[in-house]
Amino acid sequence: MKHQPNLTNPFVFSPGVVGYPVVFVLAIWIVFWFEIRFGFDFTAYGVRPRTIEGLRGILFSPFIHSGIKHLFNNTIPLFVLSMSLFYFYRKISWQILFYGFVFSGLITWLIGRSAYHIGASGLIYVLASFLFFKGIFSRHYRLVALSLIVVFLYGGMLWYVTPIDPDISWEGHLSGLITGVCLALVYKRKIAKVPKYQWEQPGYREEEDEFMRHFDENGNFIEKLPEEEFSTEDEEDFYAGEIQEGDSGITYKYLYKKSEDEEG
Repeated sequence: MKHQPNLTNPFVFSPGVVGYPVVFVLAIWIVFWFEIRFGFDFTAYGVRPRTIEGLRGILFSPFIHSGIKHLFNNTIPLFVLSMSLFYFYRKISWQILFYGFVFSGLITWLIGRSAYHIGASGLIYVLASFLFFKGIFSRHYRLVALSLIVVFLYGGMLWYVTPIDPDISWEGHLSGLITGVCLALVYKRKIAKVPKYQWEQPGYREEEDEFMRHFDENGNFIEKLPEEEFSTEDEEDFYAGEIQEGDSGITYKYLYKKSEDEEG
């Protein structure tokens, strides 16, 4: 008897796990190519703190980058983290992305210095902090493992939530970190439950488990169970006999159940 978890595996690969991150990253690269190819500069569409015009950057700034290095450094972690989001948290992935966009941009607009804040790094911090804290809160072994992987790969990003480089929007990074932590707390209950096996269920009865019959009272495994004896009443419903095969000396014993006509 196979013992399978009674809960459907919540971690299922689907085309969207890779497809959506690819589309997102591709859109960022297309915007950058458009700027280079036609000589545009979309920096003015970034987040400009405490200005009405700067509010549009909440939507547009993740797609705008200052150069190829900036673009390259953002799109790789964005792809990895968003793919992790869609695989491990597919039911709430779009909500996390939407609220991550809005609130990380809005906090940047509130606390940022007077400059244009561009790039997808704020969203990267949203995803990294959400995946880390959500996994810790869940206590699910796979999600905790994901948290440790995020720390191993991107733990060094924590230094950039402080003003160590005037050319980096540390306010955007800090906004993303705060947003990710808040989302992990808000969605704390919406987590994958650790699967429970049959013997962990409340109504489990060991004596009814066919698998447990293969163990004796000392816990030793019995590969072949002893044949069950038939009661006198059961034996009346069967023909018993034996056949000896030629000179081989092999005797075959059999039980043959009577049909209804034979019983009558």
